[in-house]
Amino acid sequence: MSNPGFWDNTEKSSSIVKKLKNLKSSVEPWIASSGKFKELKELAEIVKEEDADLLKNLSTDIEILEKEVSRLEFQALLSGEFDSNSAILSINAGAGGTESCDWVEMLLRMYSRFAEKKGYQIKTIDLLSGEEAGVKNVTLLIEGPYAYGYLKAERGVHRLVRISPFDANKRRHTSFASVDVIPEVEEDVDIKLEESDLRIDVYRSKGAGGQSVNTTDSAVRITHLPTGLVAQCQNERSQHQNKQTAFKILKARIYEQEREKKEQELMQHYGAQKKKIEWGSQIRSYVMQPYTLVKDHRTDYETGDVNKIMDGGLDDFIEAFLKMQKLENRSQ
Repeated sequence: MSNPGFWDNTEKSSSIVKKLKNLKSSVEPWIASSGKFKELKELAEIVKEEDADLLKNLSTDIEILEKEVSRLEFQALLSGEFDSNSAILSINAGAGGTESCDWVEMLLRMYSRFAEKKGYQIKTIDLLSGEEAGVKNVTLLIEGPYAYGYLKAERGVHRLVRISPFDANKRRHTSFASVDVIPEVEEDVDIKLEESDLRIDVYRSKGAGGQSVNTTDSAVRITHLPTGLVAQCQNERSQHQNKQTAFKILKARIYEQEREKKEQELMQHYGAQKKKIEWGSQIRSYVMQPYTLVKDHRTDYETGDVNKIMDGGLDDFIEAFLKMQKLENRSQ
């Protein structure tokens, strides 16, 4: 960074500084924990059994260090190419009308609470409300270190079983919603979007955001004709800002599609099969009546504390998935 001309290219220098900060945030805690371990080891060798207070303090410090090392080991599972990036998360209602729209709104709250607990910034890019209640689909930009690394575990179909609050007969209903998560990619990623390959539509925003949002054609939808991929944004007040954000999301989706194609080709080469994300192949079930249970069908991890999960307490499910993924990668 001290080299002449380093700050001439603001985008490139900012990207390098961001990567350096991520590396420091990964390495420095390990160095600190290693130093603490040596300190406690030396203290343990000289402390005497009759020094009750010292032994108590030593025991407390060891417990704190164990928790910190456990946290760092969990973070070490996030070593994928884009794991340190921010995430673009989309939730879409399945068949079931109002039931599924309500389920999407519940998931939106769950992921928002999870992000808040991690200290991430949440930005609503696009939101379409249900006809009667809930949300039909929503796209969020969740900004913060390792947001994608954590949330990639949530990609798939989520199934809800409960007594419907919309059913006068109080019958049990099953609802589905699909969650898609892709990493936010750097602006300098090599993806060329030809103008002839794009269809850009502008329309009146239907979401919240003030008078200017609802009275002007500020919302933007961009379709990439060769792939059929679509990105839209209605969160910003100006059409120009919405267009920039939509381009950013479209670029990330195209990049992710190309990455997945290469991954599938590699898996076929090695005779492995990648699990598909499709309707009916739910990754997790949330049962609220007649009993309470949240179960991940990939890892078999489960808990009866539904309220904790719906309040954003997803760390145990994510850790179980990342550990399973690491074992699978080792066996390939």
